[in-house]
Amino acid sequence: MKHTPTILAEFEEYLKQNDLTLAQFAEYSGVYQRTLSNWITQHRPVSLQQLDRITLAMGLPEGYFYELYIENYIIDLPPNWRRIEPLLYRCGELDKLGAIRRMVGHIMDNPLYSLRLYDIAEALFAQGRHAAALLLYENVAEVEKYQHSERLAICQYRIFTIQVGDDQNRNLKAATLFEPFIERLDEIVQLDALKDLANVYRSLRQWDRLDAIARKMRDKAEIQYKMKHRQKKRKHEKPDKKLSRPMFVYITYSDLLCASVCEAQGDYEQALQYTYAYTNLDWVIETDEDTQHWVNLFKDWSEGNIYTYKLLSGDISVLRDYVDYIGTSPDMSEKEMVAKLMNVLIAANQYQLDVNDMLLRFKTKIDFFAQQNPSADMYTHQVVPEQSTRFKYELAKYYLNRGRYSTGFKYLLDVLSKSLAINKEAFFIRCIRLFEQFKEFADVKAYVKYENLVSQGKKEKLFYY
Repeated sequence: MKHTPTILAEFEEYLKQNDLTLAQFAEYSGVYQRTLSNWITQHRPVSLQQLDRITLAMGLPEGYFYELYIENYIIDLPPNWRRIEPLLYRCGELDKLGAIRRMVGHIMDNPLYSLRLYDIAEALFAQGRHAAALLLYENVAEVEKYQHSERLAICQYRIFTIQVGDDQNRNLKAATLFEPFIERLDEIVQLDALKDLANVYRSLRQWDRLDAIARKMRDKAEIQYKMKHRQKKRKHEKPDKKLSRPMFVYITYSDLLCASVCEAQGDYEQALQYTYAYTNLDWVIETDEDTQHWVNLFKDWSEGNIYTYKLLSGDISVLRDYVDYIGTSPDMSEKEMVAKLMNVLIAANQYQLDVNDMLLRFKTKIDFFAQQNPSADMYTHQVVPEQSTRFKYELAKYYLNRGRYSTGFKYLLDVLSKSLAINKEAFFIRCIRLFEQFKEFADVKAYVKYENLVSQGKKEKLFYY
C-alpha cells in the first residue's frame, strides 16, 4: 500500500535540518506557537492562511503544499467548506487546475455544493481567471444539466465565452452547443449573448445562422427598449441589469449584421437599405455621452458602408471619394481602415481596377495591420482575424492579377499558413485554387513552401483530393 506523504512530516524534517525550535519558527513565520503545537501533537489542520505563512517561512513557492493539503485534509474526509472555498480561490489565482479538479471531484456528489461552486466560478471569471472558472462552470453545468435553470444557462454562456479562440472548428462547436440555452437567460442578458454569438457566426461566415441571430436580437432589443422607456415613467422601478452597450445599439447593430449578410450574398442593394436604417438615429431617446459616442460610430460606419455597397455593386464613380474618405477620417481605427481598403481591393479584383496609388498611399498602415495580433475582445478576436485573412487574400489576388508575382505569392502563402493554423478550411481551399491558377509563375522557394503547407493540410484533413 502506497504511503501518502504529509505536510506535517516535511515540516518536522525542515525544523530538524535547520535546527529550529517551534518557538523560533513561530516568531519567524507569524503563526502562533500554540497553533503549530496543536498541529503536531493533535494533528489539528492549520488554516490555508497559516499554511501560506508556513510555506513562505520555509522558503518554498506559493501553493507548494496545496496538493498535499488536499490529500491530507480534504480527500476521504467529509467536505469542509471552510477549507475548500479559500483553497479553490487560491488555486484559481495560482492556476493550479489539477488541484481544482481534485477538490471538485470530491464534493460534486453532493448537488448542494453546486450553487457555492457557481458563485466561486463567477468571482474567478470576473477576475479574469478563466481557466479555473471554466472547470467550475463545466462541473456545475454537468450537475444541473437536466434542470431548466437560468444558472445553467449562465454557465453555458460563460463556457462559450471562454472557449472562443483561434480554432474555428472549436468555435463552431462552442456556438452550436450554447445557442439552445440563450432563451433561458434573463431577457437583458440575452442581448449580449446574442451579440457575442452573432460575432462568432460572422467570423465563421455562417450567414444563415448570423441572419437568424441578428433578427432575433433586433426583435428582443426593440421590445426591451420600449419597455425601458415605459418603465421610466413609473416610480420605484428597479434599474436594468448592466449591458455592455447602450440598449439601442443592439437594434442598430442587428441592421449592420444583416447588411453584412446581404453583402456576403452579393445583394448590395438590400445591404444599402439596411445601412440606411442605421444612418438616421433621431429616434434614439437617450442623450448621455456614451449614447452619443455610439450614435457617432454608427453614423461614421454608415457613411463608409454606403460607399462600400455602391462600389461593390459596380458604381465606380464613388472610388475616389471613398479612398479620400478613408484617408481623411481622423478617428478611424487601424482595423476599420484596412476593412475599407479591403473593399476597394475586392472591387478592384472584380472590375479590373488599378488601385496602385491607393496601396502606395496606405502602405505603412497595410504593413502594420498585416503584422498585428488579435485582441482579447470577442469581436476583435473573432472578426478581425477573419478580416485580416480576407484582406491579405485579396492583396495576393490583386498582385497576381497585375503580374507582381513575388509580392502576390508572399501574401498568398501567408494566408495559406494562417488558414492552416486556425483550421480555416474555406480559405485554405481558396488559396490552393488561386496558387494553382498562377503556379507557373512561382519560384522554387514559393513552390516548396506551398507543397509543404498543402501536405500539412492533408494531414490535418482540411481538404481532400
